[in-house]
Amino acid sequence: MLLNFDAGPAALPREVLAQASAAILEYDNSGLSLLELPHRGKIFEAILEEANSLALSLLGLNDDYQILWFQGGGRLQFGMIPMNFLGSEATAGYIDSGHWAAEALRNAHLYGQSRVLGSSQADQYTYIPDWGAIPGDLAYLHLTTNNTIYGTQFHSFPETTVPLVADMSSEILSRRIDYSAFSLIYAVAQKNLGPAGVTMVAIRKSMLDQQQRALPEILSYRDMAKNNSLLNTPPVFAIYTSMLMLRWMQEKGMEAIENESIAKATLLYDTIDNSPLLYGVAQPGSRSRMNVCFRAHDDKHTQQLLDFAAARGIVGIKGHRSVGGFRASLYNAISLADVERLVDTIRDFEKTV
Repeated sequence: MLLNFDAGPAALPREVLAQASAAILEYDNSGLSLLELPHRGKIFEAILEEANSLALSLLGLNDDYQILWFQGGGRLQFGMIPMNFLGSEATAGYIDSGHWAAEALRNAHLYGQSRVLGSSQADQYTYIPDWGAIPGDLAYLHLTTNNTIYGTQFHSFPETTVPLVADMSSEILSRRIDYSAFSLIYAVAQKNLGPAGVTMVAIRKSMLDQQQRALPEILSYRDMAKNNSLLNTPPVFAIYTSMLMLRWMQEKGMEAIENESIAKATLLYDTIDNSPLLYGVAQPGSRSRMNVCFRAHDDKHTQQLLDFAAARGIVGIKGHRSVGGFRASLYNAISLADVERLVDTIRDFEKTV
């Protein structure tokens, strides 16, 4: 198979793909395909319960939190958060650290007031901005902890009594942090958690009582929580495969995952920094371990390197269409050996120029 460094949908471990594939044909000697399972039946209830339990365990969260599963991707969460928690006369804080952070901010204007506490937009989002003093009367403070397009990542978080809300889509469970510092965390699955089609939310139960307006049930965190994510027919395959990925991470252990993440990012950044042809985009203090963004000093080498890598079975390193260059996404399913293969390819390409 090709070695896929795409930012999403992203690579999954071979053993996870094998188990998911087998379940499509028949799930656990049930006589039914996974795709045919009743979503309110005992078999799927067990899958859902295991996924929820694994997620809470890996996040280090207790019964003060509940795991929910949504469709609609990150964009639905951009709208649901202010829809649920921002009153028409209230103000929410946002840290504008990249394209997806700005998209989340844009939705807040529909329901209440918003305040940008820090932005790096003027510098092409090449660093995580300072956020300064945080007003204590904010409805919540939203941040995007890792920015896939520009390759930046928060390495510390605001300390505040205001509820912290975080989009962790492209870094969830890649490092050991205090997830209990956040009142709501959401992550689309297709980057570091599973396949496209589902978004995982971890929400502090006390937040569920803070709904600010009457909403259709399907757009209410409170109502979705009351129904254990079964208000509508859930994406059974996506949740099951995410559960397999959570099992895989549980077996590997968060310490090993984090240590490997550091090793992978260090190796690739060192290669870029010492390359005569390439340079990193993000400022060193804000560099992402998940999405390594870099460019060629001479644009003619961009497509040449992409073609050279493709001929060696390496795909998904083309930068986002809005910025160009290169991007290698080092999610949990990417091994250190995979990064070594990419590094060898870069060095071999340099010898041809």
